Amino acid sequence: MALYQLALFPISTVTKLTFSSRTSLGLSRNGCFPSQVRCMVATETCDQSIARRSGNYPTPFWDHKFLQSLTSEYVGEPYTGQANKLKETVRDMLEKPLDAVYQLELIDNLQRLGVAYHFELEIKSILESRWNNYKEDNREMKEDLYATSVEFRLLRQHGYNVPQDVFNSFKDEQGNFKNCLRDDVKGMLNLYEASYYLVNGESILEEARDFSEKHLKEYSKEQNEDHYLSLLVNHSLELPLHWRMQRMEARWFIDAYGRKRDLNPILLEFAGLDFNMVQAKYQEDIRHASRWWTSMDLGNKLFYTRDRLMENTLWAVGEVFEPQFGYYRKMATRITALITALDDAYDVYGTLEELEVFTDVIESWDINALDELPYYMKISFFALFQSINEIGYNILKEQGINVVPSLKKLWGDLCRAFLKEAKWYYAGYTPTLQEYLDNAWLSVSGQVIIGHAFFLVTNQLTDEAVRCCMEYPDLIRHSSTIVRLADDLGTSSDEIARGDNPKSIQCYMHETGATEQEAREHVRYLIHETWKKLNAEILKPYPFSKKFMGIPMDLARTAQCFYEDGDAYGIQDQETHGRLASLIVKPIPLQDI
Repeated sequence: MALYQLALFPISTVTKLTFSSRTSLGLSRNGCFPSQVRCMVATETCDQSIARRSGNYPTPFWDHKFLQSLTSEYVGEPYTGQANKLKETVRDMLEKPLDAVYQLELIDNLQRLGVAYHFELEIKSILESRWNNYKEDNREMKEDLYATSVEFRLLRQHGYNVPQDVFNSFKDEQGNFKNCLRDDVKGMLNLYEASYYLVNGESILEEARDFSEKHLKEYSKEQNEDHYLSLLVNHSLELPLHWRMQRMEARWFIDAYGRKRDLNPILLEFAGLDFNMVQAKYQEDIRHASRWWTSMDLGNKLFYTRDRLMENTLWAVGEVFEPQFGYYRKMATRITALITALDDAYDVYGTLEELEVFTDVIESWDINALDELPYYMKISFFALFQSINEIGYNILKEQGINVVPSLKKLWGDLCRAFLKEAKWYYAGYTPTLQEYLDNAWLSVSGQVIIGHAFFLVTNQLTDEAVRCCMEYPDLIRHSSTIVRLADDLGTSSDEIARGDNPKSIQCYMHETGATEQEAREHVRYLIHETWKKLNAEILKPYPFSKKFMGIPMDLARTAQCFYEDGDAYGIQDQETHGRLASLIVKPIPLQDI
């Protein structure tokens, strides 16, 4: 049995991910002031007469020699054999006839521990049975707040449109939630978590969230004997489970679950071992990305941009964490690095004239037009051209479909949105909030990430699905909007004072005369409202695979984690280093597996 040395890995090191303000998926559009001209490039020099801005970005904390050195012992035997034995034991737990509440709790724990992906068929069968019970009004748990809340959350999460009125049985004759429920802290916690799956117009869930949040906050201020439950309550109030990045949550929950009095030791051992084995896959991903970046020499050729491969890999893990999607993560890490390079060119280094020509070249995808570009833009275009054509070739080889025109459109739309913001900057123009958001959901690059994800994780591409994806349905737009708003919310007061390119906070302040604090509260409100819209999209019958349907949601979750507390992508503070290390570098300490 594995014993967890939790004292060596305090929960505080993985409680939350402290990242912040960026426009393009963690890609900051700040710190851009006229400064010294940095013009040297490998074989050409820039026009010394052009005054260029500099982001003054620090060198990466994780150098490429370190990234290439990352290795794990948790590869192959004996770990594979031990993991398979534990997996079959857990599978037996799921398949045995169980009390319904115990079965739902088991599924919930498997999800939070990060191992539910091993049991997708079993979980689907169980939830399908629970859904049928709902439709037949044959539920034995109608008066159990905890069970009803967990079941509601799991079913909504998996695409079953459970009606909100299942919570009416917990209201009094006046239509208010019964005050006695406050004593059921476990039930209240899960009611609170369930309420975040609401869609527009679901007033019962709005009331449930307000009611449960109020009483959970009161509980959190008290001295409580159940330290595990108190830990879960504080964690949830900090950020609801529905908004959390799955893999970071798994790392946190493995430690937290180890402190539970009546824990299942088999689950804990399996989760820890599986986490370490999957972490070895992530290390393979980052080594691949580092080899690509250094072989292209982009850190030197594009000296003005941020070298953030570790953070870019984390974005990819947030979007798709399962080990079998290593190719996607490798390509997604490249894509995010290229977005960063383009973002810094548009936001920091390029002149408006250069950016206009570059945008035309990207949209035409014409390699013969490179003579019109300065050297650094030629490098950027070649790196992008090569990577996208490589992805296109592999998809053509596997599925017989040429997706390069679609991928080219994604990048053309991104650069056109970047250019609009650059024009606003040079004109000193502050748009209205709506005008800003109409462009910013594109400039945040969500459609680029989600679009590539669609082509890379879909096993059988259809004309209908491709057409739907490239029309940027609300599924993509709402996810991107959350990324944008979360990004903007991470912007510091100092960045606003420096006069950086206007973001949603500045636009709202300029348009309404609101204070910065009022503007931030309004952006938080918009995030809540947009999550409702995204929740509704997940329940719609899109022509997409189930795997892809989860990626827009996971992209938004990753943004919530990245931008929760500040500009870690630019600042790279020690707290963030510890959390990145806990997810990608340091395995969970285990004994005698």
